[in-house]
Amino acid sequence: MKYKRILLKLSGEALMGEQQYGIDSNRLLQYAQEIKEVAALGVEVAVVIGGGNIFRGVQAEQVGLDRVQGDYMGMLATVINSMALQSALEKLGVYTRLLSGINIQQVCEPYIRRRAVRHLEKGRVVIFGAGTGNPYFTTDSAASLRAIEIEADVVLKGTRVDGIYSADPEKDPDAIFYRNISFKDVFEKGLNVMDMTAFTLCKENGLPIIVFDMNTAGNLKRLVEGEQVGTLVSMDDLGDTLKKTVDEMQSDTKSDN
Repeated sequence: MKYKRILLKLSGEALMGEQQYGIDSNRLLQYAQEIKEVAALGVEVAVVIGGGNIFRGVQAEQVGLDRVQGDYMGMLATVINSMALQSALEKLGVYTRLLSGINIQQVCEPYIRRRAVRHLEKGRVVIFGAGTGNPYFTTDSAASLRAIEIEADVVLKGTRVDGIYSADPEKDPDAIFYRNISFKDVFEKGLNVMDMTAFTLCKENGLPIIVFDMNTAGNLKRLVEGEQVGTLVSMDDLGDTLKKTVDEMQSDTKSDN
């Protein structure tokens, strides 16, 4: 296996599937099956999932609520999604533990780093709920922080697109796809990979990020087995440099013609 321990970041919106709100049971089961296949290979899997399908903290001020109160509401939404994923995994026979950044003892264990690592070492899928437990921090930041704390090899950000582009590929047909790109180039190009706090945490700790399409069956397994899926963001800018060289060569060829 290319990766021994991974942190999988999923968005709450992804759980909606084709719905406008809530949790799509088919999408939930698909994700659980993908995680099960990876865990069966001996990979230690931790998961952070957002709550945007239920409530986002940044929505609070738009409806006249206090932002801090709204962020805590968003944390509870992530716990609901985490519980749903935990249930789906356990129905498939996967041992799990749900650790929360805020105390909800009836349904979650409190987050303790050493306990989380021990669960992973025992082969349990660990789900981190309630973000960092603090307002003003996104679940992207929680994913980066937890990944660093448990010494994960990589952050895998599952999305509905197949990687990072120079622009939104759904709106711009000429958007350039990046197979490999450095943290520096992501910053300079202003590409939207994660929020700046999460991105900076990964950069300063040399933790690579892979953005990939989680909705394509088998992608997660192919990733941990070492196949090149999605876009790798790392300290090494060699891949992006090579791409620039190829683009320049293609541009020169077109000019000659």
